[in-house]
Amino acid sequence: MSVLIGIVGILLLLGLSYLMSNDKKNINYKAIGVLFVIQFLVTLLMFKTTFGNTIVEAISNGVSNVLEYGYEGIRFVLGGLVPDDGSVFFINVLMLIIFTSTLLSILTYIRILPIAIKYIGGALAKITGLSKVVTFNSVNSIFFGQSESFLAIKSHLDKMNDNKLFVVSTVAMGSVSASIMGAYITMIPPQYVLVAMMLNALSGLIITSIIAPTKEVEEEVIDIKDATTSKSFFEAVSVGALDGGRIALIVAAMLVAYVGLIALVDGLLSSVIGLSFTQLLGYVFSPIAYMMGIPGEEVRTAGTIMGTKLATNEFVAMLEFQPLIGQLSPKTVAVVSSFLVSFANFSSIGIISGSIQALNGEKAKVVATFGLKMLLAATMVSILTATMVGLFS
Repeated sequence: MSVLIGIVGILLLLGLSYLMSNDKKNINYKAIGVLFVIQFLVTLLMFKTTFGNTIVEAISNGVSNVLEYGYEGIRFVLGGLVPDDGSVFFINVLMLIIFTSTLLSILTYIRILPIAIKYIGGALAKITGLSKVVTFNSVNSIFFGQSESFLAIKSHLDKMNDNKLFVVSTVAMGSVSASIMGAYITMIPPQYVLVAMMLNALSGLIITSIIAPTKEVEEEVIDIKDATTSKSFFEAVSVGALDGGRIALIVAAMLVAYVGLIALVDGLLSSVIGLSFTQLLGYVFSPIAYMMGIPGEEVRTAGTIMGTKLATNEFVAMLEFQPLIGQLSPKTVAVVSSFLVSFANFSSIGIISGSIQALNGEKAKVVATFGLKMLLAATMVSILTATMVGLFS
C-alpha cells in the first residue's frame, strides 16, 4: 500500500510541477522520461540487487576509512578535549569538513573530478537533449553544492536566459556538497546519503525541466579550467583547508542561532497555545510525509523533522532525527534520511543569490526575483528523491 501511495505522490508532484511551468509547450518529455528511467534503475540497483548493495557498502566503508585519517588530524590538534566516552559535535562532526574539503580541492586541482563531471554531464546531455551546461551543473552539484558549483559555469552566466538560470540555481540548492558528506554520514545512515546525492542531480533536472524548460545550445563548451583557481598543489591544499574551516564555523554559528531560536519559539508557543513550533511543523508536513509513503503512525514525527529542515537547515534536522532512528521503521528512516540530504531551506535563497552576485551582479538580481519559487522547487526535488528511495525500501 505504501508503494502505491508513493507512486501517487510522485504523480501529484509532477502535476504540481506542470502547473508551475512557465513554458508548458516546450517541456522536453523525452528528457524527463529518460531521467526517470535512469533514476529508477539507479535506485533499483543500489537497494534491490546484491551487486548494488555491495557497491554502496564498499563506498560507505571506503569513505569511513578515509575519514579515519581525518580524525588523526583532529586528534593531533584537539586531542584530550573530548573524553573517551564522550562526544562534542563541533569536534567530532564539523571538524571533519576541513579534511573532506581539502580532499575535494586536491581532486579538483589535479582535474580528476572536473574531467569525470564533464564527460558524465556530456553523456547525460546527449541522451536527454538537455543543455550541456545544465547537465554539467547538475553533476557538478553532486560534489560542489550551491556555492562552489557556479564557479565552473561562470563564463556561461552572461548568456543564460531566466529559465536556465532558474534550473542551475534550483539544482544547486537541491544538492549538497561532498565536502560535508563526511559530516552527514556520522549522523544518518551512510547509504542514504550516498544514494540521495546521486538521485538529487536527476530529480533536480526532472522537476526544473518541467517548471522552466530549457533548450540545447550547440555552441556550449565546458571549460574545466574554470573549476578551480588554485595555481599549485599546495595552494589547493591551503584553499581546501581554509574553505573547510570557514564552512565548519558557519555551520556551527548557524546551529547555535537556529537551535536556540527554536527552543525560544517552542517555549513561547507552548505557553500561549499549548503546542510547540516543532509540533506545528509536524502537523503541517504530515500530509506530505504520508504521500511520500511513510507509515501513518509515523507521519507526524517525520513531518516535524522535514519541517525543521526547511525552516532551519539539514544539520539541525539531522540532530533531531539522529536519536529517533532506532525507534522508527526502516522505510521512514530511508525516506526522511534521503529528504534531509539537500540545502533546500530559507537561508539558502540568500546563499545562492550571494554566490551568483560574486560572479555576475545582473544575474543575481534575476535570481532574487524567483527566490521563493526556487525554494519550493528545490524542496520538491528532495521530496521526489526521498519518495523514490521509499519505493525500494
